[in-house]
Amino acid sequence: MSTAAERLAAVRDEIASAPHGADATLVVVTKFHPASLVQELAAAGQRDMGESRHPEARDKAAELESFGLTWHYVGQLQRKKARQVARYAHVLHSIDSTAIVDALEGGEPGDELPVRDAFVQVNLTDDPGRGGVDPASLEALAERVEASPALRLLGVMAIAPLGEEPASAFARLATYADRVHRIAPTARWLSAGMSQDWRAALEHGATHLRIGTAITGERPSTP
Repeated sequence: MSTAAERLAAVRDEIASAPHGADATLVVVTKFHPASLVQELAAAGQRDMGESRHPEARDKAAELESFGLTWHYVGQLQRKKARQVARYAHVLHSIDSTAIVDALEGGEPGDELPVRDAFVQVNLTDDPGRGGVDPASLEALAERVEASPALRLLGVMAIAPLGEEPASAFARLATYADRVHRIAPTARWLSAGMSQDWRAALEHGATHLRIGTAITGERPSTP
């Protein structure tokens, strides 16, 4: 049975050998897995870690502070918890409303937060309940993030919908990335692709791949 470090090495090799993969940033999503697995990956040279559950992410970041990791929050942000997340997460992949931006800019005097890197999450489905901004409101939100003193706009993020070919979804996402890039020339990054569809994401311009189970293995049955 392979170890997480061995699976990490195999995935890294696959990404490096794929078209457009040499410059991609690999974010290993470690939600539900113990801090010991993150330590194993860190010992193998992995520095970008992704989490999507606030209490678990907060506790891991605190426990592993000495490892110098970059924490990416890839789950849906709640307005009430946004500032708490921004205390430990260096990169926020799921800015999807002006309310989130407002919350990150709020706080009492003396409670300032570091400027955080941010992706605007786009909803690629017709379900308004899913995470992400409606594409019709993308430019307005991107402009709000770009103007925010709390955030540094990197680009766009999305999850390929179930029931649609990932390549089709990511091709659409690439057009949204272009729209944001026209607003903010430095916002040239695209966060897309997971264990099952990262190759299609790379083909359509992904710069940040969020890969979990292909490296971490199946999630524990009792998180």
